[in-house]
Amino acid sequence: MEISRRGQTVQASPIRKLKPYADRALEKGIKIYFLNIGDPDIPTPRPILDAVRSFNDRILAYGPAQGFLELRQAIADYFNGYRIPLTSENVIITCGGSEAILFTFAVVGDPGDEIIIPEPFYTNYNGYASLANIKIVPLTLKVENGYRLPSVEEIEAKITRRTKAILLCSPNNPTGTVYSPQELDRVVSIGVKHDLFLIGDEVYKEFIYDGLTHKSILEYEEAKDRVVVVDSISKRFSCCGARIGAVITRNERVYQAALKFAQARLCPPTIEQKAAIAAYKMGLGYFEPVRQEYERRRDVLYEGLCSIPGLVVGKPQGAFYMSVRLPVKDAERFVIWMLTDFALDKETVMVAPGQGFYSTPGKGLDEIRIAYVLNESDLKRALVIFKAGLEKYKATIEA
Repeated sequence: MEISRRGQTVQASPIRKLKPYADRALEKGIKIYFLNIGDPDIPTPRPILDAVRSFNDRILAYGPAQGFLELRQAIADYFNGYRIPLTSENVIITCGGSEAILFTFAVVGDPGDEIIIPEPFYTNYNGYASLANIKIVPLTLKVENGYRLPSVEEIEAKITRRTKAILLCSPNNPTGTVYSPQELDRVVSIGVKHDLFLIGDEVYKEFIYDGLTHKSILEYEEAKDRVVVVDSISKRFSCCGARIGAVITRNERVYQAALKFAQARLCPPTIEQKAAIAAYKMGLGYFEPVRQEYERRRDVLYEGLCSIPGLVVGKPQGAFYMSVRLPVKDAERFVIWMLTDFALDKETVMVAPGQGFYSTPGKGLDEIRIAYVLNESDLKRALVIFKAGLEKYKATIEA
């Protein structure tokens, strides 16, 4: 018997597929600084944990397919705090941002339809596209110009009769780029002109640096019927394991289609929704100290990487990732080697190979993504180890 072509060809996560190498290193007593995955060490806020601990319903019953009204209203109120008018009827709660992306892909396109996405991009878009049988059309960006979006003409050259949407992730995972209002204006105008959906992945919207501000595609009144935003509490409130996300749209047909998908999977998790309600009730004041912490970490990592010869790295404006070009031929081989053959005083570093953040074959072979999700002290130590490992790798493996 043969499994499906989808099952055979779906991309393995470059973030998680190397975990067996890390497990074996840990078994040998090696300490690993995990910079490969966006799982922050910022403590989960106490109100969230208290909400989990205080849950005492006698029966853990099904909830509404679209999520609890109180949570949907809390998310709408949160966006209203950014002067983005929403109601609870614009929000569907999902099992993490992952399900929100899958629902959105499945709603906006039929099998074989296309979504334009600037690359490098969040690696799991590839997997969700495979599940929805949607084709990603990559718009390749470059580290040398800060991963800025190209001209209208270059974007329009990617549009075909099968194009259904353009997806923008800002602040971006994996590059940390924050698209300017001018770049967003450009894409929105293209979406309106060519009658396309506009998908916004804005899960890092609170983490913006250097005095910049985030602009949501939900703010474009002329495009309100074609905008779908996928959202998540995972990074916003440092609770990645809670698995609460949302599809946000003012398009009633999109909403009703996504709701049918939500009904098919019954409901999102009850206890985690209670925790999310507590999170949103903390108010916008929660974010500034967290944002400042990430900005300090960004500066530590960027300055440290700039001191290593041969690296090409841009300074992120948001999120908590950096895409780095290494002076090696095969970044994945280097990442594995750091786990299997290198340690400095019984310590090593794990990062994510860059190839999996592209859909264009051959791209990203010499790149990595680093997540600055550890405290400053750990980041500084990880930089020392990383530099020593890279020097030894170049001298012994790629000499």
